[in-house]
Amino acid sequence: MSLKEDIKLLRINYLRGPNVWTYRPVLEVWLDLGELEDHPSNKLPGFNDRLTAMLPALVEHHCGVGERGGFLQRLVEGTWAGHVLEHVVIELLNLAGMPTGFGQTRSTSRHGVYRMVFRARDEQVARTALACGHALIMAAINDQPFDVPKAVEQIRERIDECYLGPSTACIVSAATDRQIPHIRLNDGNLVQLGYGRAQRRIWTAETDKTSAIAEGIAGDKDLTKSLLKAVGVPVPEGEVAKDPAHAWEIAQDLGLPVVVKPTDANHGRGVSLELSTQAEVEAAWGIADAEGSEVIVERYIRGDEHRLLVVAGQVVAAARGESLWIHGDGVSTVLQLIDSQLNTDPRRGEAEEFPLETIKLDREPVIRLLLERQGLDGDSIPAAGRRVLIQRNGNVAIDCTDAVHPEVAHAVGLAARVVGLDIAGIDLVAEDVSRPLHEQGGAIVEVNAGPGLLMHLKPAVGTPRPVGQAIVNHLFDEASSGRVPIVGIAGRRDTHRIARLVAWLAHLGGRRTGLACRDGLFLGTRAVERKPSAHFDAALRLLMNREVDAVVLENGPESILQDGLAYDRCQVGVVTDMDGADTLGAHDIASPDQMPRVLRTQIDVVLSDGVGVLNADHSEVAELARLCDGEVLLYASTHDNPALAAQRSQGGRSVCARDGRIVLANGTAEVFGLPLHNPRRASLGLGTEVLLAAVATAWAMGISPELIAAGIETFEPGAAR
Repeated sequence: MSLKEDIKLLRINYLRGPNVWTYRPVLEVWLDLGELEDHPSNKLPGFNDRLTAMLPALVEHHCGVGERGGFLQRLVEGTWAGHVLEHVVIELLNLAGMPTGFGQTRSTSRHGVYRMVFRARDEQVARTALACGHALIMAAINDQPFDVPKAVEQIRERIDECYLGPSTACIVSAATDRQIPHIRLNDGNLVQLGYGRAQRRIWTAETDKTSAIAEGIAGDKDLTKSLLKAVGVPVPEGEVAKDPAHAWEIAQDLGLPVVVKPTDANHGRGVSLELSTQAEVEAAWGIADAEGSEVIVERYIRGDEHRLLVVAGQVVAAARGESLWIHGDGVSTVLQLIDSQLNTDPRRGEAEEFPLETIKLDREPVIRLLLERQGLDGDSIPAAGRRVLIQRNGNVAIDCTDAVHPEVAHAVGLAARVVGLDIAGIDLVAEDVSRPLHEQGGAIVEVNAGPGLLMHLKPAVGTPRPVGQAIVNHLFDEASSGRVPIVGIAGRRDTHRIARLVAWLAHLGGRRTGLACRDGLFLGTRAVERKPSAHFDAALRLLMNREVDAVVLENGPESILQDGLAYDRCQVGVVTDMDGADTLGAHDIASPDQMPRVLRTQIDVVLSDGVGVLNADHSEVAELARLCDGEVLLYASTHDNPALAAQRSQGGRSVCARDGRIVLANGTAEVFGLPLHNPRRASLGLGTEVLLAAVATAWAMGISPELIAAGIETFEPGAAR
């Protein structure tokens, strides 16, 4: 069989926000099938069998048929390579742990050229999946070998590099469930929840409410203990040891056994428990010293380690640890037994999504010391039936939230408040967390800032807890959506003038208003930049600005096609016209009848309590009303416009020009009349269409007709500094 030429990837474009395809970010790929345009799947001998052998789970893809096996049916009937590539990429993402259900492939006006899109949470992950999918489909077409597991691992590694960590992701997911938007602020886990002045920020399990002083206190274990002791929270006695000899002196004063650990211990590293001899204490000092800034010796508390998550002073989740043991068989070494009996647990792994870590003896000096105390090392062969203790702590993954005694919950809540943390991971040792600590000699041993959440999201045993929801509810009260009013104005005709006037009216209404349009980027009456800013990046700058409590954005069709919208939803969405098809050939737009699909994007994202503002002088614009989730407000240049007449008869709001005045009407009742003609306004480019659109938009924002009238008379577009 002669080899088929590669599918050419002509253009790859990441649409970062709501777009002509869907509400979510997608990767849009322009494909030239070349000779494969004449070879659909049913005309490529053996291709379908090779493809399904590589990716058996393609049987689960419903495709347009709408049922399991639908895509396979399309393969048998004959479908083109662009459509097949779409499903291959989606399946590779599924296998890599990034479930992706959305994809579409559509022909263009050029023979053999298609636009293929798929859901893309992260651009780099999507590009990696595309490259792997492209290589796989060509291998299947040309009957060449392809390493699917290697490709999946490559995508998974890119996911680990690029995607949010599990703790941050669970908070973002909880915010999304409440329809609170988010913006990722760096390549790591710094995320903005909400827009403008209503926003909050998180960094893993720290928030913009987390005090730097409190974090500093939590990092100093000795200071933390002294503060907790002062308010009656039970803590183990202890003292910082300057060297091994000093550590042994402290241990003798405290009474054996003792614990030796770094003062800034993290994840249990460098912590040695139940030490009873001078040699053990001095060796443990060296291990702890290698991990932290100082070493502390504490009285040993009997019981299991527990981690309680406290949010806003309340316990929202608790997990218990367990000791790890291996059982000798008289043949295998300790290292071999660790791998066969412990590391085979599917809950263990190197990546963040695993609740338990892989045990590696070469990087765990505490485990080596524990083995030495039992007369063993990694190469030792324990006798058959002998139990060998491998780890006393670091396995806190058994949910016990429902068992926490109210007095224990009070103690850990007090500990978090005393340190000053809004979110804290409290480590305590107790034999039974369902009993008060003082009854059993239990104690709080650490208070941690920025605690990991995975043990509560994916406990090894027990019920996952909605910790992300608790953190979001802490940041946003029940009535808050994290949003500021956003006005998106889409179209071509004078949309920058409409945006300037609307922003001025919002400013007069007392809002700190950000504006991005063709004239520049503005904050209130200040010009931040005097260059065209009707694009995604300028809009994003305003949404990130903590001073902004209203945003007005001009969205041209080019920006929608190139990047999508910078926001997920808006309070007011405006469409003025359907012009511009003749300038969008690069996006395969050739005729005006294609424009509604582009500009509907602006109306698709109007909130259910928002308003869609539409120019009824253009019937194709007015027809977008059926797509609006919120109220619809129509405006037109004549009072007898049929769409306006229908709007009034149904009790809807409308704005029109009549007898030289701009008339606002609520149903059949006229609310206000504003003189239309004014030489000054004409000199500013404020013609009838601009005024009608701006007045309708301002009214949709809740600005009073009286203030609108005053604002139009005082508007000076050149006055911005």
